[in-house]
Amino acid sequence: MNKINTLFSLKNKTVILTGSAGRLGKRFAEILSAAGADVVLVDIDRLNNEKLEQELVKKYHTKAISLNLDISNRTDMKKLRNVVLSKYKKIDILINNAHFIPRTHPKRDASFEEYPLELWDKTIITNMRGLFLCCQEIGKVMSKQKKGIIVNVSSIYGVVGADQRIYGKSRLNSPAFYAATKGAMVNLTRYLAAYWHRQNIRVNTLTLGGVFDEKLHKDKNFVKRYSEKTMLGRMARPEDYDGPLLFLTSDASSYVTGTNLIVDGGWTAW
Repeated sequence: MNKINTLFSLKNKTVILTGSAGRLGKRFAEILSAAGADVVLVDIDRLNNEKLEQELVKKYHTKAISLNLDISNRTDMKKLRNVVLSKYKKIDILINNAHFIPRTHPKRDASFEEYPLELWDKTIITNMRGLFLCCQEIGKVMSKQKKGIIVNVSSIYGVVGADQRIYGKSRLNSPAFYAATKGAMVNLTRYLAAYWHRQNIRVNTLTLGGVFDEKLHKDKNFVKRYSEKTMLGRMARPEDYDGPLLFLTSDASSYVTGTNLIVDGGWTAW
């Protein structure tokens, strides 16, 4: 293995990945496993998560495991910590990728003025509480180890306001809770990086632009309008995030902490 490969290698690293059964979660699990990591797949979608575990073990010969756990439940997060330590004896990396969006709720498209308080509460509690508990429970281990990496996966809408002009009737616009929780994630990253200063724990945000999905993005006008807002003239492909993720989780970013790596095709740089 040459020096460059070694720099980005995750061989024998134990990585906890939340939201592993989702679209990007599966891609993240693949690239982490390809780099040699033993990935702990955490998701409430038991069927797809177990299927992913089997695929990773067969393809990459790693020691991946899947856990059907709710990140917003403290008991589940304590179980996660204990199961991982029992099996792997250490936790090297935590990737907070899980995020609840109520796509099937009958009032998912309600205007801000009419948005249901109970739906706001549910999304805030699930997303912010889950992020807090993951960082708290796994952070305890990293603090004791005096070593660890945390990557919080955010969105461009945690940095800038959603451009209401491009969505039309596509039903792809994100509600206010999305901006609130993704924006909070960016600053919690800074807080934790400062809190665990000089403990060899690095905490960073990976902020992503929209990823094209042919099943989800059937509205060609939306795709066109979105693409025109990026400097590269297109939506992201899943593989566009492989390099940035490996960078933040490997020794290649050994002097990087408290930062927000924005990968959005230039969307926020105009």
